[in-house]
Amino acid sequence: MTFDALASQTQIETVKSNLSQRGVQVEVLADGASALQRIQSMIPAGASVLTGSSLTLTQMGFEDLLKSGEHPWNNLKDELLKAPMEQQYELRRQGTLADFFIASVHAVCETGEVLIASASGSQLPAYAFSSPNVIWVAGTQKIVPTLETGLQRVREYSLPAEDTAQKEMGRPGSFIGKTLIFEREAPYLGRNIH
Repeated sequence: MTFDALASQTQIETVKSNLSQRGVQVEVLADGASALQRIQSMIPAGASVLTGSSLTLTQMGFEDLLKSGEHPWNNLKDELLKAPMEQQYELRRQGTLADFFIASVHAVCETGEVLIASASGSQLPAYAFSSPNVIWVAGTQKIVPTLETGLQRVREYSLPAEDTAQKEMGRPGSFIGKTLIFEREAPYLGRNIH
């Protein structure tokens, strides 16, 4: 199976329906520019924002916007990266409490599950519980038929791509340390998952 083909309109509608039934608010936007505008409209001035490592956010210009400082938010990633290495671990923990956590995912299953893999797991608390507002930005190429196929996409497509990207930055590479399978959001938590 190829994991970079765009999904059909039928697959998109199936995912939209199944995610909505699981407490995820879904919006289908035309392109990265539209997604960038939508994200900007969702975050109020003064809100704290943390992003997970995401090629999608980089490609659509969100990371550049954050780095530019030309926004009304508190960019926690800037604070984290400026801190001495020995303080970054604690700042990462605190960052999971950001008002808005924005990242991508590795697979979205037509059956409604969402998969996120991580080497360290540092971003998983925000996805799963601690951030009151989570915004996922994902292209339709991440849609797969089943949870099993989603795990296959994570291991056979996402991991090799991330490993290569890490090595190109002079780092030792990547691995899957932890995988989150997001099944549904509990309504009583009062979180907004988009």
